[in-house]
Amino acid sequence: MLEFLNTPFGMTALIGLAGVVLLVIAFITLANGEQVDPMQKFSEQTKSAPARNPADNRQLRRKASREIKALDSFSRFLEPENEKDLSAARMKMIQAGYHGKNAVRDLTALQFILAIGAFLVSLLVGFVLLPDTFDSTLTLSILMIAPMLIGYMAPRRWIENRVEARKTEIISGFPDALDMMLICVEAGQSLDQSIQRVSREMKSAYPALGEELGAVGEQVKAGRERSDVLRDMAKRCDIPDITSFVTVMVQAATYGTSITEALRIFASEMRDKRIMRAEEKANILPTKMTLGTMMFTVPPLLIILIGPSVVGIATELNPAAISGN
Repeated sequence: MLEFLNTPFGMTALIGLAGVVLLVIAFITLANGEQVDPMQKFSEQTKSAPARNPADNRQLRRKASREIKALDSFSRFLEPENEKDLSAARMKMIQAGYHGKNAVRDLTALQFILAIGAFLVSLLVGFVLLPDTFDSTLTLSILMIAPMLIGYMAPRRWIENRVEARKTEIISGFPDALDMMLICVEAGQSLDQSIQRVSREMKSAYPALGEELGAVGEQVKAGRERSDVLRDMAKRCDIPDITSFVTVMVQAATYGTSITEALRIFASEMRDKRIMRAEEKANILPTKMTLGTMMFTVPPLLIILIGPSVVGIATELNPAAISGN
């Protein structure tokens, strides 16, 4: 072990392990730095204010309950300090389907945990399990850095894929939802009732769209203005079709025009737009197949057509070599 620690690889591993240990100690120290001895705090409170009313006691209990939360001590490291960046990160998590209050904090904590875990596994593999395999500096550096980067970036990439998948799902099911909404409105239901009914019907086929429409229905039922709720849905989805729909509904409610007629026209446009997207994908398909066709069809065809001619020319140019063989 001493001989191994005297090598450059051993010193690198020791420094990395020491950095991880110091980071963990710093987190623990910051988490426990603001805690106060309960008996000392109680004695100070009784000396400064011997008599308190029940309202003050309840306020103190609420304050104490907030102070003992361990994750709040790490929020300065796990969440952006800038309010704009924090709002953008929360919106990204909501677009991915994670509506929890601490979703951003959990994601950042997961990134650090996976990065540190991958680094420790790399140390175990490179210096204990397979020390002879990674004997060069380059391979050892790749072994140390690559898993740590993958562990840190994988959760972020997962969130981005979730956002894109939800957007695709919402775009695919939105024309059908508009048709169902139009049928409900023409049957005599209000727009709010139609949204709630469509959300229940769409959850089986398009869960993301059903969830968004269900959130709109619940918020309107709770007493919020419909226009504000629809604008919030447009921000969460971040899809041009949803934004156009919200604009049409808000304008119809503002100017007193017929919601049924607006829904009918907009639903027809969404159906046409879906057909245009399908035609666009169909037109792109031959272009994508051209490369595969050229790679797997043209070379064998050239070999079949030109191969005999090449053999015949080679025989005429060098008959002695052919006869000798």
